[in-house]
Amino acid sequence: MTAETPERLEGTPLIAPSSTDHPLYEAVAEACRTVYDPEIPVNIFDLGLIYTIEIDEENAVRIIMTLTAPGCPVAGDMPGWVAEAVNAVPGVKQVDVELTWDPPWGMDMMSDAARLELGFM
Repeated sequence: MTAETPERLEGTPLIAPSSTDHPLYEAVAEACRTVYDPEIPVNIFDLGLIYTIEIDEENAVRIIMTLTAPGCPVAGDMPGWVAEAVNAVPGVKQVDVELTWDPPWGMDMMSDAARLELGFM
């Protein structure tokens, strides 16, 4: 293991599962779809930058996301944009956005809609 690769338990997914069964999940995902990387004409959800949407029983939301590259010029701003968009969802009590680089983002994480929009299909 290196410093960049944290030790993982065997069978533990690289990306934590989202709370897709929570009643607020779809509204939170839609709020994430309103945020765009200024250099790419596709929303960050369809780009695959949102790794995990975790919503607890008190409607506190934790989002784990990444960016297309560590040197992204909006790295300091985009988590705040996501928090602001999700905070506006009725019923959401609190939002915490965490930026991660593990696993690194790759074009294979984009939705088919994003690939089509960008001319990769």
